[in-house]
Amino acid sequence: MEGTEKVKFTKKKSSVVQDKDSKIFNFINVTLLLVFTIIIVVPIWNVVASSLATSDALAKGDFVLWPSEVSLDNYIRVLNDDTLWKALFISVAKTVIGVLGHTLFCAIMAYALSKKNLRGRKLYSTMGIITMFFSGGMIPTYLLIKSLGLLNSFWVYIIPALLSYYDVIILMNFFREVPISLDESAKIDGASEWKIFKDIYVPLSKPALATIALFHGVWQWNDFMTTKLYVTDKALYPLQMKLYEIITQAQAASSQGLNAAIEISTTSKGLQLATIVITTLPILIIYPLLQKHFISGMMLGAVKE
Repeated sequence: MEGTEKVKFTKKKSSVVQDKDSKIFNFINVTLLLVFTIIIVVPIWNVVASSLATSDALAKGDFVLWPSEVSLDNYIRVLNDDTLWKALFISVAKTVIGVLGHTLFCAIMAYALSKKNLRGRKLYSTMGIITMFFSGGMIPTYLLIKSLGLLNSFWVYIIPALLSYYDVIILMNFFREVPISLDESAKIDGASEWKIFKDIYVPLSKPALATIALFHGVWQWNDFMTTKLYVTDKALYPLQMKLYEIITQAQAASSQGLNAAIEISTTSKGLQLATIVITTLPILIIYPLLQKHFISGMMLGAVKE
């Protein structure tokens, strides 16, 4: 009886210790997550609040969470700018077309490379891996873009970005997990390779495709270096290049008189912050819609049975 009571007492004591350790861990975990959340949210909220501030309140800079004087003038001036709407159209067009083209191109290439009977598969894979580590450099790339006639062309946003071998590897590993029996049964029914890819592999790989689409979509939306290097026609400027222009105008104001510089710099900063909020909103809206597929795609290959 004494031995049984000792065992029960030991188990009860162990359970109490585990509960105490669990509470300590949860407290530390919640505290750290709360601190990280504050570190992330406060600067973002400060940008939103600053974009709603008047020029005087923004010049004083004596607020963090909410300005003393609120105005929508920055947003009104930004939204009344015709060039902004043209830049928005270019950004949306290049993001949508770029995502569709990039995802389809990578998926087709990954489907072919996932087949063991593809002739030259090792050579193609080696060539793809080399592109992940080496590139021609900025000047040779510029000369290539020029020779292809893509300078000052909308397609300079699309064609050079069609292939990412990193994305091909992700899709290729996913395609390899599709049972070969599905291919065989489809071929028995007379299905072509294109029909197998379109009707079997694409529906089964939605999480992976959504992940690739989200990665490339964010890159396309935020990219302005392509414009800066290869585009001089302002009619083809995306939103990010418009934002870059606002920043450079604020920097140029420093070369003028002190009072004029402060006034122009403050006004430009308000327009800059309003433009940042507007350019960030589409990503904030789209990301939650793809979050489910994105998480599933990120877990591809993480668990092996």
